[in-house]
Amino acid sequence: MKIIIVGAGRTGCSLIEALAGKNHDITVIEKQKERADAVTDKYNVTAMVGSGASRETLRAAGAATADYLIALTPVDEINLLSCMQARAVGTRYTAARVFQPDLATDRNVIEQEQGIDYIFNPKYDVAEEAMLSIGLPGIVKPVGVFGDCMQMITVKIVEGSPLAGKTLAEANRSLDARFVIVTVLREGKLHVPNGTFRIETGDRVGVASGIDDLMKNLKALGIVRNPAKKVMIVGGGITTGYLIEMLLAKKKKLTVIDTDLDRCRQLMQKYPTVRVSCGVGETADILEEEGIADMDAVVSLTDSDEANLVTSMYAWSQNVPSILTRIGSRGHLKLLQRVNLDITLSSSEISVNKLIRFIRNCEAGDAPNEIERYSTVADNKAEVLQFTAGEGFKKPGVLFKDPAFKLKKNVVIASIIHDGAFVIPRGNSSILPGDRVIVVSDKKNRIENLNEIFA
Repeated sequence: MKIIIVGAGRTGCSLIEALAGKNHDITVIEKQKERADAVTDKYNVTAMVGSGASRETLRAAGAATADYLIALTPVDEINLLSCMQARAVGTRYTAARVFQPDLATDRNVIEQEQGIDYIFNPKYDVAEEAMLSIGLPGIVKPVGVFGDCMQMITVKIVEGSPLAGKTLAEANRSLDARFVIVTVLREGKLHVPNGTFRIETGDRVGVASGIDDLMKNLKALGIVRNPAKKVMIVGGGITTGYLIEMLLAKKKKLTVIDTDLDRCRQLMQKYPTVRVSCGVGETADILEEEGIADMDAVVSLTDSDEANLVTSMYAWSQNVPSILTRIGSRGHLKLLQRVNLDITLSSSEISVNKLIRFIRNCEAGDAPNEIERYSTVADNKAEVLQFTAGEGFKKPGVLFKDPAFKLKKNVVIASIIHDGAFVIPRGNSSILPGDRVIVVSDKKNRIENLNEIFA
């Protein structure tokens, strides 16, 4: 496929890495020559210096025959215009990143009226992931919600874990829980385990759980989720606005700290029940003055990795039970994951997952069972895919224990959503038309259609 990426920032480079090794013809359009040179030095791509909103530049980049144009500049209007121009030139599919809340709110209208196939808002996506993560310890990372009633998480197995040393069959018998272990990452190698696979300390396991059963399942795994009634958010930008609305709907008591006086005034006017503090001075003094030691959770959402790291380290020193840190730099992301300082929020990582899903859906074309939701687990080595079984599904009603229901190697059905209810697959289970099916597969299988899960 021929793919044009407009903007060689963090997300653009992360997307190139995710697409690497798949024989794609990638051209990058970047206004800054230094960035264009850097991306060609590091990746096997072509780079052009110019604007993605220019038809002349787009034609030179091959937009007339391109399969995709993905616009990732920092300017919403440039991203939207790049997509519109690309479609006019002949590009088949386009996607644009937007940050402004008004444009994000109108994205369905813009998609329809301007012929843009996909518009996504990473600031809202980060807030949504933060909402799912608040109260969880650092050994747990939410992956996503599927079928609106299944939660996928990854858990690092530590000393004393009820799973350590047990086979999957033994764990199922001994734990009073309703979940499915679908992946195990051990020393960088992916395993899609069966009942005889033995879990070891240090493994990172992917767990599929019903949302209603999540708290019970976490307890069975020896993990306590802090209810997090009092939450402090450091940084008062757009992402914080989204998160405030989500948390207020959950009746949380909120404190927001920001250094910009005008932004603080806007937050106070819009959210009168939220305590807003304009903090200028030493970070530790401000956090202490606002009662960080009494908080159940601290979420650091400033635009500075360094400021977020300092806030999170201080929250950790004050024994805050739940700490979430927004990180842009991949180096900082790896650092925090290595020291296990609770949960990191990476807009680039979230955006790339959404864009890969978009590309995979377009590749599936008019297939009746295309990907509905997509995420990755096990350090991007495995995919979580949601499908709906349509009329073209090959094996409706066939029991899983039937020899005719044979899955490909390293493919597992994590759950079935039947009539809105979460179902753990068993030997007597089957897939019926209309069921939502969540599949976990080694990325090498490149599953794009529900029928492709079978051997």
